[in-house]
Amino acid sequence: MTAVQEAIGIEGYVSKGFEAVRDAFLENFLLRKELGAACCVYREGEKVVDLWGGIRSRATGEPWQENTMVIVRSATKGLAAMTLALAHSRGWLNYDERVCTYWPGFGQRGKEKITVRQLLAHQAGLFAFDEPVDRDVVADLDRLAEVLARQSPAWEPGTRQAYHAISIGFYEGELLRRVDPQHRSLGQFFQEEIAIPLELDFYIRVPEEIPNSRLAIVENATRMEMLLGVPIRLALATLYPRSNTFRALLTNPGTAICHDRKRIYSRNLEVPAAGGVGTARAMAQAYGVFATGGRELKLRAETLEALKDPAIPPAFGFYDEIMKGEIQFSLGFCKPGPSAPFGHLRSFGHPGAGGSFAFADPETGTGYAYVTNRMGTALPFDARDVALRTAIPDM
Repeated sequence: MTAVQEAIGIEGYVSKGFEAVRDAFLENFLLRKELGAACCVYREGEKVVDLWGGIRSRATGEPWQENTMVIVRSATKGLAAMTLALAHSRGWLNYDERVCTYWPGFGQRGKEKITVRQLLAHQAGLFAFDEPVDRDVVADLDRLAEVLARQSPAWEPGTRQAYHAISIGFYEGELLRRVDPQHRSLGQFFQEEIAIPLELDFYIRVPEEIPNSRLAIVENATRMEMLLGVPIRLALATLYPRSNTFRALLTNPGTAICHDRKRIYSRNLEVPAAGGVGTARAMAQAYGVFATGGRELKLRAETLEALKDPAIPPAFGFYDEIMKGEIQFSLGFCKPGPSAPFGHLRSFGHPGAGGSFAFADPETGTGYAYVTNRMGTALPFDARDVALRTAIPDM
């Protein structure tokens, strides 16, 4: 370890041939204003990069430790999509079936023909709520399900794409509750069927017993960084409270619901689209399993092939009405495209606001994850993440 690495607090290791990733990780602190972060890479089932460093909290100066966890915002969506992939693999769910086949109450107010595939691709027009959804509603899954069922699509489903920033996780959770023979919540299912078998430090429902000392404190971007970093059309849309973008991203309930002043992150509350908390190691390991055949989770080849397939655009193409740009989604994951290149064409993963990103690349058998507690503003990918991915051999 060099003196600079020691001063920053960079720890962990890289396998031979992956030294460039460690160099990029160091450069993120020296050149890209990194605060605290972790990066992990699995290649053909072997952990080849496992790095962490910086500080967990700027206020206290406490270091980022090996087991420090952080909220990953929308990168949670990829882990949530894994639960539905597992349901598909077990024969509980058909991606091309109508949602109301599994959840009869969903089939009202223009939602009767929406398929699971359309819902998971943000093509259902259900990106916001027209009645209050606060912490109490989110905590009561039966009450939340009634609210979800009463929503009306903003336009004909299947015609337009609009990022369901928060809502998609709630719809996924209720769909999973309906098809799971044990009727578990998405967070409980993830914990019991994915996290525990794979020994992952990741939660979609953070339990009370996790101490604050394991959780990184997020430092938000400054107003100037937001103005300079976010695309102008998106920035303007977030300033208008009646815009679809504002409604989808910032309010009712918005991502603030995932935080708690005393406990850092909300406990025993599930926000499957944005509230996941965990380590880069856990995310990379999970994606690594999906990238190498899914044997550990007994995933069927048919399911994995579906995840690898190209995204299917809605009638008016991949332009996203919420994010104000083109991006491709399929089966709950983000897919590589002209405006969002990552891995090889059959890769699948999901970025999170602020910089976190994780994905599977089946072509190289790679599972990758990067997490940070200093919020960036670049979309869809942060320069820190791009630098790390670019340094990985064969990527």
